[in-house]
Amino acid sequence: MPAALLALAISAFGIGTTEFVIMGLLPEVANDFGVSIPSAGLLISGYALGVVVGAPVLTALASRVPRKTVLVGLMALFIAGNVVSALAPTYGLLMTGRVIAALSHGAFFGVGAVVASSLVAPAKQASAIAMMFTGLTVANVLGVPAGTALGQALGWRSTFWAVSALGVIGLIGIVALVPVQATTGSAGLRSELAVFRRLQVWLALAMTTLGFAGVFAAFTYIAPMMTEVAGFSPGAVTWLLVLFGAGLFAGNLIGGKAADRSLMPSLYVILATLAAVLVVFVFTAHAQLPAAITIAVFGAAGFATVAPLQARVMAKAEGAPALASAANIAAFNLGNAGGAWLGGQAIDAGLGYTASNWIGAALALAGLLVAVISGMLDHGRRKARRAELAPAA
Repeated sequence: MPAALLALAISAFGIGTTEFVIMGLLPEVANDFGVSIPSAGLLISGYALGVVVGAPVLTALASRVPRKTVLVGLMALFIAGNVVSALAPTYGLLMTGRVIAALSHGAFFGVGAVVASSLVAPAKQASAIAMMFTGLTVANVLGVPAGTALGQALGWRSTFWAVSALGVIGLIGIVALVPVQATTGSAGLRSELAVFRRLQVWLALAMTTLGFAGVFAAFTYIAPMMTEVAGFSPGAVTWLLVLFGAGLFAGNLIGGKAADRSLMPSLYVILATLAAVLVVFVFTAHAQLPAAITIAVFGAAGFATVAPLQARVMAKAEGAPALASAANIAAFNLGNAGGAWLGGQAIDAGLGYTASNWIGAALALAGLLVAVISGMLDHGRRKARRAELAPAA
């Protein structure tokens, strides 16, 4: 794999760490600013909103800027947001820093996926995208636990300074290793926007939203599920999350390689597997060893979807993939928020913590249904083309 992919992965590691590490630092932040834990939790929601808004908007604004320049600018914005967070004297300024950092998130992964795929042969594009997203998975395995431990030992501000330093390393790597490429859109913003007239692009975005909603319907409530249902101690949740992160890492690489071999069949199998694992999780959540094993498999199945889903939307946005790719990152985050809300509704209705697994399975199956419809449309189009090209009898 090209060295430029390492620079993208390091940047993704920093972005992934800053996105999720706040979850482990909520008590420290709440205590420092004198706000409630739920109020501190809005720092997560604010970040997600920043991703959803920033992904399409910044990518569209940069449609005529060379991709390397876009990535450099986005990493500079990411560093600035984390520095603001580290220095923030008030809760409001901390929220501002989080949103500034989040604005770069979606556009970086959207444009970065296009750059990563351009660095390799067409047969290895999904694996290249998966390699970039490896930084995000490693962030869950190493970055988030390490950042949480650092923040608890030296204060939460130290974590944001450390993430800022990671951003600087990623920025230097991009400047040194990523080759200069064409603008993010071969014909500018109009060309990028035109791809949203294609039904298949919207179906690909729907697959992403539904598939990842299935993941986060269950994952959002993994801690209370493990303590209240499986009987783990609160201290064991950290190690269970490491297991989940290890599954993410493996699933990400497996999904990328599978998509390179056969994209749509891989998506069918992965989404079906995700739904099946979540159904099984309803029952294994009641015993510690089966629950721990299922968490790792759940992580693998959940993140195996990422590279194929990103590759699918880019394939269907051929000719102007950057904005559609960034929109797909926004779709991931919409799925995160929607899945978490639906899972919470089931729990609030008194159905128990494992009910979120049923919700997740249903959402994954809905994503599979959309994938099958999209695949059938592809098959019908290929069949019609063959008929047109066949010699008259």
